[in-house]
Parts: sequence; structure tokens; C-alpha cells
Amino acid sequence: MNRSQTDACDRQTFLAGAVIAYPTEGVWGFGCSPDSEQAVQRILRIKQRSVDQGLILVAASMDQFAPYLDNLSQAHIERLSQSWPGPVTFLVPDQGISPVFIRGAHTTVALRVSSHPVVQSLCRMLGGPMVSTSANRSGDPAALTAREVTEQFAAEVDFIIPGALGGQTGPSEIIDLITGQVFRPQASG
Repeated sequence: MNRSQTDACDRQTFLAGAVIAYPTEGVWGFGCSPDSEQAVQRILRIKQRSVDQGLILVAASMDQFAPYLDNLSQAHIERLSQSWPGPVTFLVPDQGISPVFIRGAHTTVALRVSSHPVVQSLCRMLGGPMVSTSANRSGDPAALTAREVTEQFAAEVDFIIPGALGGQTGPSEIIDLITGQVFRPQASG
């Protein structure tokens, strides 16, 4: 199915386990349905990454994360709503709904509401969050252009969704929502 077009990437194909490459706010990413363990495992193989590290879920709105936000305090909900949509990923306590192939060896799940129109469109098409991780092999820099993605990964993904990066300079900041610890600072440049 290795196509470099968005034409045939519909909801049914996505739900059936397609792996895509697409632009985000600051780097190109790999994505799939978080309900497809097979697709998640493909992404991990492409990246040469351990499942223990966990993956980020992105959504078009906070509403798409409703089950993940149960039991959070009003102050935490307000913190999220002040930062989203945008290039900030929060580590949120797992509510018992994130499978180990998403959260890895963690008690939190990484969540971001994206401000990127392509990401928002994909999440709306999917009807909820999707997996998002930088398009690269572990330890290598993330792809910054569609050309890099095509040259390196066209044979390994099902679709390369066209679009431009969103103007950030690198991957999203990662912050633990409860402790405030910054695991990956905001990219500067």
C-alpha cells in the first residue's frame, strides 16, 4: 500500500492500521491510530525505538482527550487549556485506558492538542487522538522536509501527507502536568 498521497488515506484505512508521515508544528512526524497495536509496532520498528519509551498522542481538541483527563483538578485542566492548542506535550497520569504500547513503562501518558491544521484534520477524520512521534530513527535528527521523509521512509510508511511545518523550531516541549518537571525544553532558534 506504500502511497505518497493523501487521496486514499481515509478513516477506514487509518483504523485498519495505516502508518503515515505528516507535518506538525516543528518537525515531521509518524502517526497511526492508537487502537492499532500492529501500526504502533510498525512505527517503533521504523524508528528502532523501544516500546518502553512510550509515544505521544495528539488531538484536534481537548474534548478528544476527555477520557484521559478524568480525575484531574480544575487547576490542571486550566493549565492544559491555557497551553493548548500548541506545541506543548503534557505527561498526564494514566487513567487506566492507555495500553502499554502507548504509555510504555510509564504511569503517565503524553498528550498534546495540536495547533497544526494538518494534524487537526487527521484527528477529526480519525474521530479522536492519533499517535505522534518524530519522523526519524532513534538518535537521528527529526525530518524537517517532505523530501527528507520521502527519501528516508517512503518504502516504510503507507502515506506521506502533504503540508508544511507550522513554524516551530523543533519538537514539542514535554512537561509533567502534576510536578511541572520539564523533560524536553521548548526548542529555541
